[in-house]
Amino acid sequence: MENEKGASSSTFKMGNSAQERSLPYVPHCYAVPPSYEPRDALDSKSESVPTIDISRLKGSDDERRGVIQEIRLACQSFGFFQIVNHGIDQSILDDALAVAKGFFELPAKEKNKFMSNDVYAPVRYTTSLKDGVDKTQFWRIFLKHYAHPLHRWIHLWPQNPPEYREKIGKFCEEVRILSLEIMGAITESLGLGRDYLSSRMGENGMQVMAVNCYPPCPDPKTALGLPPHSDYSCITILLQNLTGLEIFDLTAHDGSGRWVHVPEVKGVLKVHIGDHVEVLSNGLYKSVIHKVTLNEEKTRISLASLHSLGMDDKMSVPCQLVNDENPVRYRESSFNDFLGFLVKNDISQGDRFIDTLRIKD
Repeated sequence: MENEKGASSSTFKMGNSAQERSLPYVPHCYAVPPSYEPRDALDSKSESVPTIDISRLKGSDDERRGVIQEIRLACQSFGFFQIVNHGIDQSILDDALAVAKGFFELPAKEKNKFMSNDVYAPVRYTTSLKDGVDKTQFWRIFLKHYAHPLHRWIHLWPQNPPEYREKIGKFCEEVRILSLEIMGAITESLGLGRDYLSSRMGENGMQVMAVNCYPPCPDPKTALGLPPHSDYSCITILLQNLTGLEIFDLTAHDGSGRWVHVPEVKGVLKVHIGDHVEVLSNGLYKSVIHKVTLNEEKTRISLASLHSLGMDDKMSVPCQLVNDENPVRYRESSFNDFLGFLVKNDISQGDRFIDTLRIKD
């Protein structure tokens, strides 16, 4: 096997990736081309992003209306906001991060039980996006698994560390309750009412957990943990132990945009607006483009809980948001449609699911 920096991408496959082997250099297949990732345009200074006290949704009518307006503005301008006073105990967040870290510290033999490049698999451990296939690889290891209904999937999850199912399961349950509350606020902010999607997401909706590990990278300026992308979901709720998340502010610099570094504050959760809320809003809200940068010394762990309609349940533009001035701007699609897109396309090269849904004038 080659040990030179010129090693090809096919050298680094699942279970034997550069990040898993802690290589002291970044192989060429991990180097993001300057033309694709314009780092000169990056503004990495910490800036304030919308932070919303979500507990006020349960306050007086005036308080709720105020929060709904804050969510509306955040969805329009950033497609992203942070939430405080969300009601999830800090011990649940800490335990979930700790047991996730514990999984990635297991011997390779244990983790490789879940190894799969099949995007349809309900539980899979892998690296990059599509190992040995994508033109550019990414400095990430992850475990992805379905989480709702919990009783249907939890027996497929790792049994090691011994408390993985209990701790991650509790986190999933709490975050799912929160996701329904947030989605109710989002549909209310669109004038659709808080219960517009509650039955479709409450009983039959999908929850997918992406448990991510970004090991220390010897040259963080060369590689990325994840490329710029948007999530297919309605919303994603993110917990992380370190900074690394950056979002693209479409409104900055007179519409040319810039990258904004999202600072880490203990106990704060991040909410990403996904492609299916962009469809739901008929383009009023934008799915946030985001990426993950790397740390030279520390391992970053993140738990991303993605919430959507059922596997084959189609998200479409509501008739209430359509008129002569605002025709339907998006095709309907499902989570299963996204998986089909993922099989056929290369997200590492900038392919986006939402682009396939937009109806051209």
